[in-house]
Amino acid sequence: MDSEATGTAQAAATETKAFDPTQLDVNAMLDMATSLGTEFGIKLLTAAAIFIIGRIAVNFIVSAVRKTLARTKMEETLERFLCNILNAVLMVALVIAAVSALGVETTSLLAILGAAGLAIGLALQGSLSNFASGVLIVAFRPYKVGDFIDAGGVAGTVEEVQIFTTALKTPDNKKIIVPNSQIMNGTITNVSAYPSRRVDLVVGCGYGDDIDKVYSVLNDIVSNHPLVLQDPAPGIALNTLGDSSVNFNVRPWCNSGDYWTVYNEITEQVKRRFDKEGLNIPFPQRDVHVYNH
Repeated sequence: MDSEATGTAQAAATETKAFDPTQLDVNAMLDMATSLGTEFGIKLLTAAAIFIIGRIAVNFIVSAVRKTLARTKMEETLERFLCNILNAVLMVALVIAAVSALGVETTSLLAILGAAGLAIGLALQGSLSNFASGVLIVAFRPYKVGDFIDAGGVAGTVEEVQIFTTALKTPDNKKIIVPNSQIMNGTITNVSAYPSRRVDLVVGCGYGDDIDKVYSVLNDIVSNHPLVLQDPAPGIALNTLGDSSVNFNVRPWCNSGDYWTVYNEITEQVKRRFDKEGLNIPFPQRDVHVYNH
């Protein structure tokens, strides 16, 4: 009985000694660490290579799709919008592939991304609203690239309709980024929607001037201007009898791109011709009477 107990004690001591961490082979530990480091390094280099090569491939694919859409004569606004979405989708797929190469389980990653996407979606409701508005802009096309619009509290030429925003270029060469939802939730004035525009001018003359002569001068100015369209015909009509002037509406038509040229040149010609013809352009005056007591 004592012999059996002694044998059991010796076996336990031997087993304890076998698992003593201080007795581990240092060389084996180094070999294991080197093996793990090498394996992780290879995975890291593989993931980096996948991302770099994939990034080049994404750029090539998006560029090829853009050229293909351009050959189909697709409207430029829709073309750029689709290319932006394609680029975003391909980049997400590329990131997942690179992470998978590191040994991360993609199923778990997709589940995490799904949960994170839900949380991010709730936190970024404004951004989702901008995305939805961008889709509506592309679908219904209230404006396109190259149009001059007044929307979202700003005015400028549309340079690009992106996924979340619209880029505008102002007449004084500034770039303004406007959220798509801000544009869709307000009034949109598309100045370039039609090929021609009407120039609205108000010209005043003095009460002592011959209105028939005024009609003749104004008609001569708009009829002989090279940028004024004859169809529709220019409109000239006496509008109001003001406090100090007789006001005429002068409404010539021109191509949309010539609007400001016609506006400025006709305004200048009215002043020059009125001076030459002896017609007055009244301006408010005030008489001051001083009484000495």
